[in-house]
Amino acid sequence: MQIQLTTTQPLSADTLILPIQQTDDLPEVLNALANRFNLTPAALQHDFKADFREVLLLYQSEGRKTYLLGLGKELTAMIWLRAFRELFFRQKDRLTPTVGVDLSGFDADVIESVVLGIRWGGYDLKLHSTDKPKTTEFYSEEGVLEIYIADQQQGIAEEVLHRAEAIAATHRQMLDLMNSPSNYKIPQVLADWAIASGRQHGYSVTVFDKAEIERQGLLALLSVNKGSEHPPVFIIAEYKPDNLPDAKKVGLVGKGVTFDTGGISIKPSTGMHLMKSDMGGAAAVLGTMEIAAKLRLPVHLIGIIPATENMVDGHATKPGDVIGSYLGKTIEVIDTDAEGRIILADGLGYMVRNFQPDVLIDLATLTGSVIGTLGYHAAGLFSNNDDLTSQLLKSATQTGERLWPLPLWDVYKEDILSDVADLKNFSGKPLAGAISAAKFLEVFTEAHPAWAHLDIAGMAFTDTEFGTQKNATGFGIRLLIDFLRNG
Repeated sequence: MQIQLTTTQPLSADTLILPIQQTDDLPEVLNALANRFNLTPAALQHDFKADFREVLLLYQSEGRKTYLLGLGKELTAMIWLRAFRELFFRQKDRLTPTVGVDLSGFDADVIESVVLGIRWGGYDLKLHSTDKPKTTEFYSEEGVLEIYIADQQQGIAEEVLHRAEAIAATHRQMLDLMNSPSNYKIPQVLADWAIASGRQHGYSVTVFDKAEIERQGLLALLSVNKGSEHPPVFIIAEYKPDNLPDAKKVGLVGKGVTFDTGGISIKPSTGMHLMKSDMGGAAAVLGTMEIAAKLRLPVHLIGIIPATENMVDGHATKPGDVIGSYLGKTIEVIDTDAEGRIILADGLGYMVRNFQPDVLIDLATLTGSVIGTLGYHAAGLFSNNDDLTSQLLKSATQTGERLWPLPLWDVYKEDILSDVADLKNFSGKPLAGAISAAKFLEVFTEAHPAWAHLDIAGMAFTDTEFGTQKNATGFGIRLLIDFLRNG
């Protein structure tokens, strides 16, 4: 599907989308539309209230179709994205090859969310089905999306469209990675994706295999991998902007558990099949690295992904074992299902020792505790830096990928005290689990002054209109790109 910007409304689009906000002026807007389409104003006002995601289809005498799309009262980036995503997903079989969207009454900035929503609306979750439906005409190579904009918006609209297309293409690949079952997505698959992306978009990628991981002393990662037949990988990606030797250096660390049984502390069978998604942090980091390189953002970006499975066999790490780590600290493993923080310990330690970033951010589908606290509406934000917290919250508001700050008080250190090692990986308490996990990770940042931990467990894989089970959202990519652009 091709996208064209135009300041006029040509007749080539047989389907027109008119987004409408729910404002005090709505009666006047609907009166004007009634006159335009030869409708009775009272009937239109009765049938359409412009509620969020409300859709009213109007047929015109010459055969054109017009969808009135309600946006609700408060316009945000996520409102735009979700409204268009659902409309195009639900109606994709009914769309004509050319579709027009009238954004002439809105700022050009909304183009990003609209395009992301429309691209995402064509997503096919049936990655390995032998009975895949035929691609609809609109979402085929011959399909055309015409976006109508105001004359004065042309310049900014082109810039926004370029950014939206860069994000959308990578985002789709991250959805595929996250939704792929674990037999199609061993750790090496993440490494291969990163290598191919780096070659295509001009950033460096180094992958440590198991022998190099052993040589480097990444003992925490090795301990989680012991029960798996597939070796771990340690991915290091680095993007440097041209001619900016003093660019801000940002380090991203993402949890890359490609399948999580819980290890010896095995999970219940109900829902375990969804543990193919336990690499949501890795997906956010991989996606952000590629998009930053595509957009040539003026930031020095390093991404580290420790990747492994967490499986069960006779070699697996046992509860009560004491393991090492890259920084030399010893960890008492109370619960092998708290494996994400263990591999992040090596990722964070390697990052701070070898790259000394100005800003350090890790992302992980880490705890069920954060879901118990925030549900499926926000990720937990833990940070030791007020300015970084403020910047991330601003990007969260801008993108609609919500964050909520939770405390890092030192009183919670007692939850990770060990009798036999430097610290333990799990408090054993049925409370404050997300906080104690963050306190564990904090130890491996070596008191970095600008660190943030994002627990995205409730946001990376959730219910959507695309399937009957939870599926990937790509959470964190848009948030991080906005942060890198504006932070």
